[in-house]
Amino acid sequence: MPPTIALLDASVGDTPAERNLRRELDADVDVFKLSEGRHPPPIAAADWRYDGVVVSGSQTSVYDDHDWIHAATDWFRRAHAADVPTLGICWGHQFVAQALGGRVVDMGEYELGYRSISRVGDDPLFEGVPDRFTSFETHSDRVAELPAGATTLARNDVGVQAFRVGSAYGVQFHPEYDRETAEWVTRNKDLPDERIRSVLDGITDETVADAQAAKRVFDNFLALAERHQPVQGAPGSD
Repeated sequence: MPPTIALLDASVGDTPAERNLRRELDADVDVFKLSEGRHPPPIAAADWRYDGVVVSGSQTSVYDDHDWIHAATDWFRRAHAADVPTLGICWGHQFVAQALGGRVVDMGEYELGYRSISRVGDDPLFEGVPDRFTSFETHSDRVAELPAGATTLARNDVGVQAFRVGSAYGVQFHPEYDRETAEWVTRNKDLPDERIRSVLDGITDETVADAQAAKRVFDNFLALAERHQPVQGAPGSD
């Protein structure tokens, strides 16, 4: 049987987030639209059935004062305390970091387009991913401080691109993006026309092909989630 995943869709409105992640996750996926107030059941509930959690990107900032972000933070902290494997992507990466005591800040500019990223050390999440790889970036916030006990797994010239803390991972880049999504996101940015054109010019057959290697993180995460055994004594792990 495939693993079961709770997908926390943090995007607002009609976006490609669910479509892209359903395509990349070879799993039984239930979607919970956070911005519409939907959350998975509590970890200790009888209907909890998930091997892991994936948190999507969003058009918001994790430090915005929205009720749904506060509610999602409370839910995730309990899930993390129960040692549930989690993968946060872009906004989700920042969300995991902030929820566990890290600090997220406004960069004052966008990192946008296909960018080069370097791995730092070894971790099963990046098994089969080259030491230097390409993936699409679209964010104007960054993780300035990681939570206590976190390990950096990837970086570039902007900052932390991946980390792990306990059974939770964050990746700042978007391994789930296809070419259509990369172009759609770029065209919808409120940026000067010349910047938009420059990013679109960088979305080529070559860069899209180069970014395929980063998609390995999805299969690797699912494998980690399937074989994960909760830490003895973790709240809700009985």
